[in-house]
Amino acid sequence: MNTPTTSFQVLLQVGAAFQVAIAILNLFLTRLLKWQQDVARMPLLLREVFQVHVWFISITLTLFGVMTWRFATEMASGADAACQWLAAGIGIFWGIRTVIQIAYYSGSHWRGLPVRTLAHVALLLLYGAFAVLYLCSAFATPPAISFP
Repeated sequence: MNTPTTSFQVLLQVGAAFQVAIAILNLFLTRLLKWQQDVARMPLLLREVFQVHVWFISITLTLFGVMTWRFATEMASGADAACQWLAAGIGIFWGIRTVIQIAYYSGSHWRGLPVRTLAHVALLLLYGAFAVLYLCSAFATPPAISFP
């Protein structure tokens, strides 16, 4: 039987898979964005801090994804307080990341560059969707959605 709760569970699992994918992609970001020379020119301490942050963001996102996948049923039902707290924390994380995407990054990085503008908008929508998904799980009854 396809209930709104099971549909919401599926959305949480999709979100979990996307977070693990982002975690893996993050490990290759320097290479993908061709930042090797820029990173190599950084002072040693700054370069080390950068690398540690890359790893810890990837570890954090992997944990978010794995915990969500494992507890998607409990998160979707809203019946478990610990899962509500976990969802709230992840939702706040992604909410802050969404605000940073808008308020912190300079538009000069993508204005006039269609591919970069598309990437910026896609990431903004993805991060915002994560925030909404988790905050709905944490603070509200799961939305009344169902798949055909």
